[in-house]
Amino acid sequence: MRLVLNVIWVLFGGIWLWLLYLLAGVIACVTIIGIPFGLAAFRIGWYALWPFGRTVVDHPAAGVGSTIGNIVWVIVFGWWLALGHITTAVAQALTIVGIPLALGNLKLVPVSLFPLGKRIVPVDGNGYSAYGPDVIGPGRTTSSEDLHLR
Repeated sequence: MRLVLNVIWVLFGGIWLWLLYLLAGVIACVTIIGIPFGLAAFRIGWYALWPFGRTVVDHPAAGVGSTIGNIVWVIVFGWWLALGHITTAVAQALTIVGIPLALGNLKLVPVSLFPLGKRIVPVDGNGYSAYGPDVIGPGRTTSSEDLHLR
């Protein structure tokens, strides 16, 4: 079922949202200071492209730096990415088939506003690492390290 929902999602809004995040990431990566913001945009962009079966959780090591970064993010990128989600949700809600997709889009608004200090993890909770790659998704583990800091 997740595959079907993800394919419908990509066809009816996911691809254009992904392109918005890709554009934000490229713009952010122009400067060295913006690279963490660009990586966050790429990470959330992949989530916005294929969201069903994954969820967003707080990263255990997030702190003051993430909070300050999120303030900068909202001012520079977050507001127009959130506007993209809201616009897409309104367009999707005009059809009965699109109502569940519109609700999914509205759930992405908070993470589009505050992406730093967040992790994208599988819904089923199969082992993921707090230290895995963040660009495409969480790193898989075979041990029980989950999100325990060392």
